[in-house]
Amino acid sequence: MNYVGVDLHKNIIQICVVQLEGAKRKVICQRRFDCRAVTAILEFFKGLGPFQMVVEATASYEWFVKLVEPLADQVLLAHPKKLRIIAESTHKTDKIDARILAELLAVDMIPRAYRPTPRQREYRVLVRYRYSAQRRIVSLRNRIRRILANYNADCKELFSAAGLSYLAKVEVSAADHFVLTELVQQWEASRRWLYEADRRLVEFGQDERMPCAEREAREILSSFPCVGPVTVDVVLSELADATRFRSQKKSVSYAGLAPGIRQSAGKTKELHITKEGSRLLRWALIQTAWRLVNKTAYWWKIFDGLRSRTGKKKAIVAVARRILCVMTAMLQSGQRYRFGGPQVACTQESAPGLAPEGPKVEEETYMAGAPPTEPTESERVAPGRSTKKRAASAASPRTEGKRRRADPGSAPRPPSGSAPALGSHPCVALSSGQAITNRAHNTGRVKPPGATPV
Repeated sequence: MNYVGVDLHKNIIQICVVQLEGAKRKVICQRRFDCRAVTAILEFFKGLGPFQMVVEATASYEWFVKLVEPLADQVLLAHPKKLRIIAESTHKTDKIDARILAELLAVDMIPRAYRPTPRQREYRVLVRYRYSAQRRIVSLRNRIRRILANYNADCKELFSAAGLSYLAKVEVSAADHFVLTELVQQWEASRRWLYEADRRLVEFGQDERMPCAEREAREILSSFPCVGPVTVDVVLSELADATRFRSQKKSVSYAGLAPGIRQSAGKTKELHITKEGSRLLRWALIQTAWRLVNKTAYWWKIFDGLRSRTGKKKAIVAVARRILCVMTAMLQSGQRYRFGGPQVACTQESAPGLAPEGPKVEEETYMAGAPPTEPTESERVAPGRSTKKRAASAASPRTEGKRRRADPGSAPRPPSGSAPALGSHPCVALSSGQAITNRAHNTGRVKPPGATPV
């Protein structure tokens, strides 16, 4: 078997072929091609015989992988950041990089990167283009307002029809008038770009050829409170297939919301979040977190408890991290977001900053409407004992264990005191998949069923 390492650049390709001879790795050949010499590249790979290939997941790898993939037994994408042996090498050339990739492939030590499907790639292109158009609009508006502020002529409704008429009448210098005219034209053009991007995304979401898994994922995320079509598009396009993450911690690390850590000689120091991965995904989660803490009682409680210890900014990042954990658990388990079950009613909890349209939460009754059960043999107390002793005996853990061992099919005794409030958890465990979502609310560290240990 030939193991091929490819160091791919924009204009050139460096290739190294390695074979295993016992425990040694022998270099068979090294070649260098121009990227436009497609015919020569195909002839070279056709003459190799059986081979496996690895290439770094750079920005321009897709065309090359599509070209060679039909000829290879296996094509792997290497994670560029995890190949630190290449990045930190004191002797770094294209030949050395290709050889290291081939040798790592031969011993099966390649850190793999995820390769999105063609539809997922197209989805990301549309979503990111829409995001860039929106940022362009905001930037142009700020520049226009900055110029008007120099003349004390800024107004609140500047970008309405009346505001644009007012802008045309403002007396400014000749240079500022030229710049304002150009900026307004660019702003109007950016609005058209944004409109076309929105229209194309709507068509993309209504495509009849959409996979069933994607259609289900859209419906699941749409059930999350304060989540609209823009957030759904961002989360689905950036996460791609949520089942590829072995745990919610992996998705948090992928989004760059996991805190860094430094540990040495028993001393540990927690760092800021890594901010690796999709910046767009972090932006969408932070915006969702702000909407949730202002409109729902459950998420406000989490935010308020963290804010008193860490501050407002760190607290909202922690809320965004937990939101991503819940979304990942929902997508992996196929469960929609639930505020309560069929036997639970709701009333609003008092929390500052809540909007009137927030979800209503009220106290949950334990086993509401369930018929009373007859006491088991272990629950019956011998006559002559006082009422206090009977109550203490019935409530003790030893008595409870004896009762359950005597009657394994009986239900556990309802807890004493007031019933827990539904607001303490917005989901109801109706199935094993829903239980995953529930536990992700509290810990953010729940693994999907059948996951392998990390």
